[in-house]
Amino acid sequence: MDDTLLLDAIERYRNGEMSPQEIIFFEELRKNNPDIDQLAAEHNFFLGELNKFSEIKAYRHNLNEVENKLITEGTISHKKANRKAKIIYLWNRYRRTIAVAACIAGLVSISTATIVSMYSATKKKEVIMPLVDHKLNQVENRLNQLETKLNDASTQAKTEAAPKFEANFRATGFLADGDGYIITNAHVVDNAKNIIVENKKGEQFYARPVYADKTTDLAILKITDTSFKKVVNLPYTFPKTSAELGEHIFTLGYPREEVVYGEGYLSAKSGYYGDTTSYQISISVNPGNSGAPVINKNGDIIGIISSKETNADGVVFAIKSKNIYTALKDLKDDSIRLPLVNSLKGLDRVHQIQKLEDFVYMVKGN
Repeated sequence: MDDTLLLDAIERYRNGEMSPQEIIFFEELRKNNPDIDQLAAEHNFFLGELNKFSEIKAYRHNLNEVENKLITEGTISHKKANRKAKIIYLWNRYRRTIAVAACIAGLVSISTATIVSMYSATKKKEVIMPLVDHKLNQVENRLNQLETKLNDASTQAKTEAAPKFEANFRATGFLADGDGYIITNAHVVDNAKNIIVENKKGEQFYARPVYADKTTDLAILKITDTSFKKVVNLPYTFPKTSAELGEHIFTLGYPREEVVYGEGYLSAKSGYYGDTTSYQISISVNPGNSGAPVINKNGDIIGIISSKETNADGVVFAIKSKNIYTALKDLKDDSIRLPLVNSLKGLDRVHQIQKLEDFVYMVKGN
């Protein structure tokens, strides 16, 4: 709908000038289109502010009329020396009324702005869903552990020695540095008391957040277990340049207790509502994919999966990998060294995955 026609419709709706059929159509349009609904709320707020300004102008005009009448009747003098006394007199007489009116106007403005902000945030929460699995399949987990114990005695010993606690969420992360620094989402570790990361071999390590930014939804974990062995030669790199529209991508994540592969393409260079810190990608994902790397055909990690749109199929959002450089700058830890050499370029997809999956971790916590 044209913006001019839309604003006209909003004013007609506000003034009660619409027919019943138009009201039904307009309310349905607002319900199904968050952008139009927000515009309507903002325009209503703007019109309300204009009305208040008009009332203030009218009040000043009435004061001037009273002043002129009092001068004409000789009650007050028109001399400049008396203007201050007149103003003080009027203020003392009407200050309670003015103060009450000002408080009401201020409260209305603050309340309206708060409601609009809360409404917008609520609408975003309704539309955007983080991809953390809060319903772990405990039966599947126990069966996998039992199978591991039965098949391999050495793995059994490692599994028993691994740190364990009852996790209530699952997501994904990946190594950014061989010393045990893992990239994931801020919403994954938000309010988590305990965190473990697990590789494809089932080895588990305690980790803790060393950085989290809710604005970019990016977090960095540090593996704290002494049993963790430093990893050398991570095979991927993190480009600072933007990916291209239509570029084919794939991901590895943990929506299950084993790593899962998915592929798709870059569908927009910005995220939800034009967010320039994210991409929109078309790919199939599930809870547990939060924090999974988004990789292009050359093996570069171009993004980190964070959320998906609930009312559209295959609309997923991924944080741009260049935000990792900003995070490291904010963290001010010179010991973190991002990989500089990409050894995945030129390999077929199967061999790329085989080299990648060792560095993608399941993130669990409570």
